[in-house]
Amino acid sequence: MLLKTINLKFTTNLKYALSIVALCSYVFTSAQEIIEEGVEEKEIVKDTATQKRIKVDGVVAVVGDYIVLDSDLDKQLAQLEASGVSKSDMPNRCQLFGKLLEDKLYAHHAVQDSIVVNDLEIRSQVDQQFNYILEQMDGSLPRMLKFYNKDTEESLREEMFEINKSQQLAGRMKEKIVADIEVTPEEVRQYFNDIPKEERPFFGTELKVAQIVIIPKISDAEKQVVIDKLKEFKEDVVERGASFTSKVVLYSDDVASRRTGGLYTLNRKRPQMVKEFRDVAFSMQEGEVSDPFETDFGYHIIYLEKIRGQEYDVRHILMRPEVTQEAIKEAKEKMELVRKRIVDGEITFSQAAREFSDEEETRNDGGQLINPRTQDYSFELTKMDPELYTQIESLKDGEVSLVLQDEDRINPIKFKILTVTDRINEHEADFAKDYLKIKNLTEQDKQFKAIEKWVDEKVMDTYININGEYRNCDFESNWLKKG
Repeated sequence: MLLKTINLKFTTNLKYALSIVALCSYVFTSAQEIIEEGVEEKEIVKDTATQKRIKVDGVVAVVGDYIVLDSDLDKQLAQLEASGVSKSDMPNRCQLFGKLLEDKLYAHHAVQDSIVVNDLEIRSQVDQQFNYILEQMDGSLPRMLKFYNKDTEESLREEMFEINKSQQLAGRMKEKIVADIEVTPEEVRQYFNDIPKEERPFFGTELKVAQIVIIPKISDAEKQVVIDKLKEFKEDVVERGASFTSKVVLYSDDVASRRTGGLYTLNRKRPQMVKEFRDVAFSMQEGEVSDPFETDFGYHIIYLEKIRGQEYDVRHILMRPEVTQEAIKEAKEKMELVRKRIVDGEITFSQAAREFSDEEETRNDGGQLINPRTQDYSFELTKMDPELYTQIESLKDGEVSLVLQDEDRINPIKFKILTVTDRINEHEADFAKDYLKIKNLTEQDKQFKAIEKWVDEKVMDTYININGEYRNCDFESNWLKKG
């Protein structure tokens, strides 16, 4: 029963945690403030107009410097239901309440441990979330304020900020708890051997997939058009006082940052953005606009707005050169020829990838794709990216796909062919064959135990007060500090 017990507990917590985290882009229902000890939940009062009994919202828990309101749980449950979480997967109030208590515990101790989060990054995140919610409500701000029971946009944004900050603090605290956790081969072996044979997990069918990618070439003439345009923008801002932010909104191809006027906050101690971008930004002075420069994403100019110690607030305009129809035609024809040579047996898929593929990440491995979740070559069929699954589902082992047109965040158009290089059918866990998966399970188990131990210790060291009916909950952690 060892694995079953561990997996059940881990999966249960993870299921509810992921359900809640999945909503964080548009659920803002908690409160945060320092309150005095002994604050109790407000009583039920009578509405004199209707003579109905109404429950007034009140504080149901205090964890360190953080509070949980009764309405927090109502809104969280309503949002989970609205998001499509089935009734069978829906946490009850006590389970959700326990998760909120745990989040507040992490956030409280993150502050105590001087863990810092970037307020500007949080403000930017709030802007994106606010705009997303507003769009879902057909652009009606009054409707949005009514839904979240707020009088003003400012008060809603402020609550969103506090919730996002609390979530980031909690996340950083959990990262710190497990940062140094590693497992040895012996620990992996012991974990596996402790699982009764009849309870060992089954791993689904796995595939190894390779691809060859050819990207249409961009002409020097098209590159120069973009460079000249960016030079014009710089001159217009520097010489004629034009608004850099306005030009971002009108012309930048970085869609994600257009809503914030192209704003990014860079930190010298935390690598962010590609190296070429950082090198230019960190060489500038406040108020300066850079010359055009190139990265894998296209061509940029940067306006350095503010330097705050190690942090640089920059705005940028990204422009991508146009890909001509002639270049697209040439790339597709080249891909068709490469495929024909493979199918005719003139060259192997792996050899063709090394010789012709434009994808640097896979070219030297003969086109083998790396699973981003596991960092190995195997993809479990049931967990494969739906788009990739659609592209290879009908392929037999060694068969080469037709030429497919695709795109990514750097290239608006590219062509590729794929093949399945290996297939492992569903099977019971095998220590040698599935070592990396078993190692991952061992590490997860060790992390879970470390977090559980940390929570147990911090619960006893932290001021916690739970009010009303929630004192009757059957918590996994000792929130009531019994015994």
